[in-house]
Amino acid sequence: MKQEDRYVKLVEWSDEDQCYIGSCPELFYGGCHGDDPRAVFDELCQIVEEMIELYKQDGKSLPPPLSGKEFVNAMQKIA
Repeated sequence: MKQEDRYVKLVEWSDEDQCYIGSCPELFYGGCHGDDPRAVFDELCQIVEEMIELYKQDGKSLPPPLSGKEFVNAMQKIA
């Protein structure tokens, strides 16, 4: 498993923007957008890889990934 696989990647429809928006809550919001959800997801995965590399180049610690049950619990607190 690659490090980027541990991070949540969301692709959702935005009524306001009339397109799909891709984000990774632990690293950034609203990272990419487009008309094809699969293409947005592919671009989102690439951005997550690049963000992790930037963290490493800058010597910064990566935020802890939300995964599985932790992610669901965090989302329930928001809802």
